[in-house]
Amino acid sequence: MTSDAVPAGGDPRRVLADVREMARRVRLAQRVTWLPLLLLGLVTLGAILVYRFSHPVLSDCRTVADGQICKAWFRAAQIYWLSALVLAYLAIAAGYMLVARSRGLGARVRPYVLTGLGLLVLSAAASATWGALGSPGFPDEAPSPFVQFLFRVVDPAGIIGLALLVLAWLERHVALLAFTLVYLVVVLVPINFGWGEGWGPNWQFAPQLVINGGLLLLGALGFAVAGRRSR
Repeated sequence: MTSDAVPAGGDPRRVLADVREMARRVRLAQRVTWLPLLLLGLVTLGAILVYRFSHPVLSDCRTVADGQICKAWFRAAQIYWLSALVLAYLAIAAGYMLVARSRGLGARVRPYVLTGLGLLVLSAAASATWGALGSPGFPDEAPSPFVQFLFRVVDPAGIIGLALLVLAWLERHVALLAFTLVYLVVVLVPINFGWGEGWGPNWQFAPQLVINGGLLLLGALGFAVAGRRSR
């Protein structure tokens, strides 16, 4: 990486301005924002096939007038999210380091990767706790809106967004921050346009996964184009 800076001539303000400009250029050169969005989008879309071709584990079944209602847990999906996200974060770390070395810079991706892995452990623990304890009255009564919101926060889609907030802070990336906030709104509301109603347990998650994964892939494309233009 080269710089067009000229000697500051002993002016402290000029020296400070040059240092800030150099730091800004380094941050821009360190950014590989499209990579995590691409990999996490692919992981999200890949979950559709896991839900489709796996079978839920049923428990706490209750007899009702029309048949039975049960708690349903997709164990295969939980294993998929855990393994796929671990691999994705490792690939992101490797990708950032390769790009940084090719540009003669250091990589600041470690806090993001560690945060993502830590949130993944939290999500797995929350899912296991929910499966063991459940919600009072469930499945006879739906969980409260607050409980549903908390579950979406620690759901894989939610922790992806929380970790991206850390990446936006590390890169001082206002555009990534804005994108991540939009993504979190989509995930936590959630916005699914009512798709998937009556599609059955193996397809009911597909619409939201398509929206979440599609948004991440669109973000990856946008940041890749923006990054290419800025260099």
